[in-house]
Parts: sequence; structure tokens; C-alpha cells
Amino acid sequence: MRPMRYAIVIEKGPANYSAYVPDLPGCVSTGRTLDEVKRNVQEAIELHIQGMIEDGDPVPPPTTLSDYVDARVA
Repeated sequence: MRPMRYAIVIEKGPANYSAYVPDLPGCVSTGRTLDEVKRNVQEAIELHIQGMIEDGDPVPPPTTLSDYVDARVA
């Protein structure tokens, strides 16, 4: 299987980080550090997709794009 690159959203909480995958609803993870949450969400993506394949569900292709914009605040 070819690698697929999914966008993730990482949010900082009071004591840790959490991440979710917009293209894979329900695929979430947490970690104490940025590196840990990135490792954990990568594993979560792989397990999530494997479960979808085993269940015979179609695997959604990565389609989410992300970018930053600068906002001017008066």
C-alpha cells in the first residue's frame, strides 16, 4: 500500500496536546509533548485505517488542506 499523507490538527490543552484527523472522523489521539502526540496520532491513523479495511469500509483519501493567514488586529 502506498503511503497517504493526512492533515492533522493539534490543540494545546492545560496538561497535554490532542490531535484529530479531519479526513478520518473519530481518529484522535493525545500526548504530553508535540513529538509524542505526533507519534501517537500517526499510530492512531494506521490503526484506524486498518480497522476500516478489515471492516470492508472504504478508506477516505486525504483531501483536507491547511494553511495559515495573518490577521491584522487594530
